[in-house]
Amino acid sequence: MTPTTPSPEIAVLLPLAVSLATTLTTIVVHAIALMAIVQLVRREHRLGHAGVGFWRDVAIVTGAILVALIAHLVEMMIWAAVFVLCGAFTDFSAAFYHSTMNYTSLGYGDIVMSASWKLLGPLEAANGLLLFGVTTAMIFAVIQRLFQTRHKYRQSPSP
Repeated sequence: MTPTTPSPEIAVLLPLAVSLATTLTTIVVHAIALMAIVQLVRREHRLGHAGVGFWRDVAIVTGAILVALIAHLVEMMIWAAVFVLCGAFTDFSAAFYHSTMNYTSLGYGDIVMSASWKLLGPLEAANGLLLFGVTTAMIFAVIQRLFQTRHKYRQSPSP
C-alpha cells in the first residue's frame, strides 16, 4: 500500500464571511462612484452642456469612465488590504497584483494563496465581474442620456 500525503483542505466558512464583508464594502464604494457619475451628468445637463456637442459629450463619458475606473482600483486595493490582514500576503504590492488578477478575472495563476484563503480568489472575481457589469450599465445609461438629449435638441423648433 502506497502512503498518501494528506492534502490541505480548503477553508470555506471564514473566507465566505470575509468575502461577504469585503464585497459589501466594495458595493458601497461603487455606489458612491455611481452617485458621483449621476451628479456629473445631471450638472452637465442642467448647465446645458450635455448632448450639444460631440467633444463635450466625449468629455462627459470620459469623466464617467474615469470615476468608475478609480472606484474599481479602490475596490482592488480593498481586496488587497484584506489579503494582507488575513495573512495571505505580507507585501501589499504582491497582494494588490494578485487582487487585480482576481478582480479582473485575468488570473495568470502565477501567485496562489494558501489553502486557508484561496477561496477568496474566485469570490473576488465574482465581485469584480458583477461590479464591471454595473459600470457597463451606468456608462450605457450615460451615453443613452446624451443621445436622448441631443435628439431632443435637434427636434426642438428654433426660435
